Amino acid sequence: MLGVAVAGVPLLLALIGPLLERRRPGPRAVAAAAVVTGGAVLVQGFGRSDATGLAWALLVLACEAGFTLLAVPVLARHGAWGVSVHATWLAALGFGALAVLVDGPSAVLALTAADLLAVAHLAVGVTAVAFVLWYSAVRRLGAARAGLLTGVAPVAAAACGVLLGGPAPGAVVWAGVAVVAGGLVLGHAPRSPR
Repeated sequence: MLGVAVAGVPLLLALIGPLLERRRPGPRAVAAAAVVTGGAVLVQGFGRSDATGLAWALLVLACEAGFTLLAVPVLARHGAWGVSVHATWLAALGFGALAVLVDGPSAVLALTAADLLAVAHLAVGVTAVAFVLWYSAVRRLGAARAGLLTGVAPVAAAACGVLLGGPAPGAVVWAGVAVVAGGLVLGHAPRSPR
């Protein structure tokens, strides 16, 4: 259910992103986002859930879309590096305060060298580099077109599952991969001159 919620991000970015960029949503971008979302749902599977799971899925969707949509209005002023720096220090401050409240200040003394290496990897590779790359794409392509790229995540997860020893994907997953690819082509193909 959570994966399906994340699959809805391209559609939200295609509908809301252009409005934040002071443009109307483009029909082609919305159509491509719907195709990518549909393909990502096929790759993820539909899952099952209850009201609590649905609430968590909606929260995940809001957070995933909000990560980009909150940055759109300030990207022109701060650039990808500036938005990434501010998002990172704000998150570090928030998680630091939460850690002190939940685990207490002495918990930092329990960190091992492996813990610190993991933190460094997450801070630099997964956060700083990824944020700069993502916000650069959003700034260059616009939120709607960049949002289509989030449809690659379930495809990559399926591929990683196989590489890590999981079973080969079934026909529905392969169909989903083809649908995601079609949506990406539709959304990123050169526009015909008028």
